[in-house]
Amino acid sequence: MKTPYALTILALAVSAQVHAQDAHHGGSDTVAAQNAALSRNTEGKGYGPQAPRDLSTRAGSNLRVFTTAPAASKMNLCNIHFHKNAEHKGGEFTTPADSGFKYAGKLTPAEAAPLSAEVCPNEHGGLQAGDTIELHYVHSTAQVSPGPTLNSCLSEADSNPQLRVEAQVMVLVNDAKAADFAELTKLGEVGGYQQALHIPKHTGKPIQYAGSTTGPSYNEKGSPLQVSWSVRPKVLKVNAESVGAWCKANVFKEDHGHGVRNLVTDAKLLAPMN
Repeated sequence: MKTPYALTILALAVSAQVHAQDAHHGGSDTVAAQNAALSRNTEGKGYGPQAPRDLSTRAGSNLRVFTTAPAASKMNLCNIHFHKNAEHKGGEFTTPADSGFKYAGKLTPAEAAPLSAEVCPNEHGGLQAGDTIELHYVHSTAQVSPGPTLNSCLSEADSNPQLRVEAQVMVLVNDAKAADFAELTKLGEVGGYQQALHIPKHTGKPIQYAGSTTGPSYNEKGSPLQVSWSVRPKVLKVNAESVGAWCKANVFKEDHGHGVRNLVTDAKLLAPMN
């Protein structure tokens, strides 16, 4: 059976992100050049609002409008992954990192004590106590099951699903009593929908806006995928060893932190936030 055209376009867009989302960028000059290229490459082409963004900046002039996705409880959890450092800026994650942003608070010496070895290693390096991650719980209106990459959010029967990302920024700590990553990513079916059962509820009122998929493959080009974002402003302390254990075995086949997309700063690529 031929794959519907719309689904093919979505799959290609997702594939481009999946295969390039771990690239890392350089300093401020590089970011400025990439932002300028993004503005040039999207000018007049009709791209919708993009992500990530500075959550304290509510202004935006993008004219594309799409319907806000349903609540996560009325969608299917299709993928969970995380980025090394926060992609968004705001709340308790405003300290600049080499790419993205870090937890702006202070850890105790015990919480920040280095692990005996990094967890979730890859060619760009692994994670240590004190590192920040942004966890993305990705949801789809398609009838899908949780699985690897954002391709798991698409189906042949629904070639244009609505997408929602519930985002939680975390800081890894050397503390066995901190939040357990396995519990934070525990899955189950509730009311006929695939769900992440323990999305944090005590990390502040989520900041919601209309945006897109992220990842550094979109530093110089627009993402065509529309996403309803919900980003919690407070940082959650998570047991670093539990993150490492999850990276060794999970249904999503995730084993490291992905790279981050630059903050989108061009007002023409941002939706206004109420």
